[in-house]
Amino acid sequence: MVKWLLIAVLLGVVLLLWRITVYSSRHLPRVGDMAPGFSLLDQNGKAHTLEAFRGRWLVLYFYPRDDTPGCTEQAACYRDAMLDLEGLGVVVCGVSVDDGESHAAFALKYKLPFTLLSDRDGETVARYGSLLNLGFFKFAKRNTFLIDPQGKVAAVYLGVNPSRDAKDATADLKRLAGK
Repeated sequence: MVKWLLIAVLLGVVLLLWRITVYSSRHLPRVGDMAPGFSLLDQNGKAHTLEAFRGRWLVLYFYPRDDTPGCTEQAACYRDAMLDLEGLGVVVCGVSVDDGESHAAFALKYKLPFTLLSDRDGETVARYGSLLNLGFFKFAKRNTFLIDPQGKVAAVYLGVNPSRDAKDATADLKRLAGK
């Protein structure tokens, strides 16, 4: 009896994860699509919209949680790549479902020179096909989008490696921006 109950629970978990994956992929912007708009507050309480970034390249990277090992590594790699990215005229924004206070502490602790956007309800994260919603717990999947100066998605990276994300994005931006 216990064996069958365990099998039923395992099948339920597998089906739930499959459903979440299918739902997310249906909402995933593709290369050439207009990037979904947003209006989110940063770590200092300042509002940012996608429209405000028009005319510049934007790296919009989604990450699960502030001050966790993978997220810290990813943010530090973007921090270390900022000279190259700024030289290309690129703006970097990290997005998670953490609040602004958490973002402020994370940015201060690791001296992050870029914007961290808070999406507490997960609406924007979901519109980018990057929300993992487990009911009581919401996380952003580790996905990155390059958005061109006209607001179109130029590249999509899914399930990125935290140590490679900034390098891969910078290399592609050099190619895409023609510099």
